[in-house]
Amino acid sequence: MRSNSEYTYLSANLDYNKFLKLCPMKPFSIEIVDYLNALSKELKKDPRLRTHPDVAAFAFFCRKSNISKLKKKFDESTLVKLGRGTVFHIAPSNVPVNFAFTLIMGLLAGNANIVRVPSRKFNQIEVISDTINRLGELSQYKTISERIILIRYERDSELTKKFSEECDVRVIWGGDDTINQVRKNPLQPQAFDITFSDRYSLCALNADQFINDSNPDKVANDFYNDTYLFDQNACTSPHLLIWTGTKTNVKKAKNIFWDKLYTLVKKKYKVEPVAAINKLTNFYSQAINLKDISYNQNEDNMIWRITLNDLDENIEQFRCDSGYFSEYHASSLMELSKIVKRKYQTLSYYGYKRKELVEIMKQLRPSGIDRIVPIGRTMDFSLIWDGYSIINSLSRSIEIL
Repeated sequence: MRSNSEYTYLSANLDYNKFLKLCPMKPFSIEIVDYLNALSKELKKDPRLRTHPDVAAFAFFCRKSNISKLKKKFDESTLVKLGRGTVFHIAPSNVPVNFAFTLIMGLLAGNANIVRVPSRKFNQIEVISDTINRLGELSQYKTISERIILIRYERDSELTKKFSEECDVRVIWGGDDTINQVRKNPLQPQAFDITFSDRYSLCALNADQFINDSNPDKVANDFYNDTYLFDQNACTSPHLLIWTGTKTNVKKAKNIFWDKLYTLVKKKYKVEPVAAINKLTNFYSQAINLKDISYNQNEDNMIWRITLNDLDENIEQFRCDSGYFSEYHASSLMELSKIVKRKYQTLSYYGYKRKELVEIMKQLRPSGIDRIVPIGRTMDFSLIWDGYSIINSLSRSIEIL
């Protein structure tokens, strides 16, 4: 690791001039697949993995068997594919492991990668960067290791301007303000941005199915992982729950679901004082601006539940973190037409068949919702994200007639 007052390199590769001259590789080349498999194995040996399930999930994703499945889907194209060159990634500050996922997408697409990691020193970042550096010392992984630059620096640094001028693709993860600020730094004429902006997510639960579930604890645990694991800060974390089913079943399902979740939260989660204040402030704002809402009293600040008697088109403006949920009993999921707009990202679900959801989306034709996943899987990373086919976007196609 090398640093000065302005920046810190977290990766071993410091030959920047050589880095900029690296040739693009083929997407999913064997060298990249082998490197990621080695990264997976090394991470699994790290004892720190036990306290970081998100790093464990990343290691699981990097397995050769998983990457090979992804490669099979990608290989269906008859075009010649190559990486675009140098990709400059600006990772988000709210999800520690995201920097690693955006990095491997760049690698799999055949690119050299500069990744600005969050300024906050998450343990997960240290675990993964340490492992990347260990692999960098092995000659068999030199070809891939030299395509990785991990760097930490403050937002106002001139380095963003420098890297923007020299990259072929700029990938920006962050809020709208972050994206607009970064875009003030010009790109090369042929370069372009891929942006992953602030999004809003929700969860649909079928009460008629839930009350007959033999394992409601698992459902509650899956929902906990979707929300509390990252303090409900991830774009994929649901803030709005849509219940469907009979009135009697919805009431019964809510009692079971929230009781099970509360038991988990009480055992595993700590609410910071500032989060409690934020919840109260957000509720006051929601009560002032939305009609006919009510707060379901709880004995502490672990879970705030706000009951809606109507779906307001601006409900996404009243999101909060650390366990703050609005919930609504809908006659059907077609009521989503009242609220869904481009800002909506992930719809997690329980108690619906895939075929049902396909038909609903065909009828709704919403401008938003890019991902529909079972409850418990909102954080699963995919090659399709926010409507982008990431590998295709980060690689170029050569047509040969």
